[in-house]
Amino acid sequence: MDMKGVYSVVLVGSALWTKERNIEAEPSCSSSSCAIQHTTGQDQCLQAHSVETLQPTTLFIKHSSRLVTHTCHTTPFSFTSMLLVLFLLVAFAPGLLSSLPIASESGHRPPANQTFRPGGEEVQNLKRVSSYLSKINKPAVKTIQSPDGDVIDCVLSHLQPAFDHPELKGQKPLDLPERPKSHNSTDTVEETYQLWSESGAACPEGTVPIRRTTEKDVLRASSVQRFGRKLPRRHVRRDSSGSGHEHAVVFVNGDQYYGAKASINVWAPRVTDQYEFSLSQIWVISGTFGNDLNTIEAGWQVSPELYGDNYPRFFTYWTTDAYQATGCYNLLCSGFVQTNNKIAIGAAISPRSSSNGRQFDIGLMVWKDPKHGHWWLQFGNGLLVGYWPAFLFSHLRSHASMVQFGGEIVNSRSRGYHTSTQMGSGQFAEAGFGKASYFRNLQVVDWDNNLLPLNNLHLTADHPNCYDIRQGRNNVWGTYFYYGGPGRNVRCP
Repeated sequence: MDMKGVYSVVLVGSALWTKERNIEAEPSCSSSSCAIQHTTGQDQCLQAHSVETLQPTTLFIKHSSRLVTHTCHTTPFSFTSMLLVLFLLVAFAPGLLSSLPIASESGHRPPANQTFRPGGEEVQNLKRVSSYLSKINKPAVKTIQSPDGDVIDCVLSHLQPAFDHPELKGQKPLDLPERPKSHNSTDTVEETYQLWSESGAACPEGTVPIRRTTEKDVLRASSVQRFGRKLPRRHVRRDSSGSGHEHAVVFVNGDQYYGAKASINVWAPRVTDQYEFSLSQIWVISGTFGNDLNTIEAGWQVSPELYGDNYPRFFTYWTTDAYQATGCYNLLCSGFVQTNNKIAIGAAISPRSSSNGRQFDIGLMVWKDPKHGHWWLQFGNGLLVGYWPAFLFSHLRSHASMVQFGGEIVNSRSRGYHTSTQMGSGQFAEAGFGKASYFRNLQVVDWDNNLLPLNNLHLTADHPNCYDIRQGRNNVWGTYFYYGGPGRNVRCP
């Protein structure tokens, strides 16, 4: 197997509308002034009603006291003529009155061009969105426009969302942790950098780069409460067809684990529904697969609902109750404490691997600091991103009981059949290097803070006709596996 051409990756820093009803007046005459006329004898007397237009399109009728064209010569009215005049007044008066705007009690006439106003529920939802954005988007000392459209805010470290948590208020990020001791790994992932800072723009020391959340981001979610959260479910690694989540993963259990490490191949899989996603990640797990499940997660994902595009993005996640009420993606709630001013969590990853072309990886490691007990995250070759405080968790306060690596997708069956959302590269594992996505150099951290190769590895694929997995081992990649698939095909209806 040719292992050449593997590269590290670069991180790209990555309404409610109103509808106007335009009411257009269509005058019943060709000129700008319309006349109602009656005839007495040989002379014709005209009383003009000039029509004036108020911006934007509001109309009212102004009665002119002047006679148009010429002065009328009055002649005696006959009784028949008077009846005729009375008849015309009765016939035309309702129409004239109805064309006049109705004045309010204050005397002001409402415009005919009305703007559609949202109902009470929509107004309340917009208020909730605005309140959430003001809470999660912190004041920036510097703002950087990313090439992919994201806005990166450089926020003072002690003002980041994590420090809204009651147990973190007034505190500052911790000193650097003790890193796990390697066992002479042959992993050679290079230092990564970010395109949004390539031009020289960078967040100053003492700040952290945070991807700004927009109103559009939040409105794509089913509710403000569900924004930035995975849907509640009871299963992570077992067949999860009931919840629509499908996996192709390897895992180890039956021991006490204090961390995990791997290099993950990065692709841009096709996601065919806005409310589906495709991700590749590491799970550090403890508790039962019920309401008390604790997880720490990190990897890359494509999520049109969360980010509004189809770029693969570096992400983190955590939960202490099986995704029900606690935890969130990235920095979208109080939890993860970022310590690095070079990595923007949630930013797009670039470059990406291509079929039969160059392959790109990201190196990730999660481990429990022996000194303080917090769970730290490392990106690339030694770049510390931040940590999850130990107090966030119940079971994970001590150790993990399972470590899992692999891919996950959501199959919503929105069209009545299995989704065509891809996992990994969209190719099955048998396609191999250059075509199928992979994890390599899989390791776990033991009680003594040592990185060790995996033993007693288990493989599982919920729906192997849609997405599958194959494991291997050699001296260059250590323990590795290929995984993924296209989703819907002749064997996956």
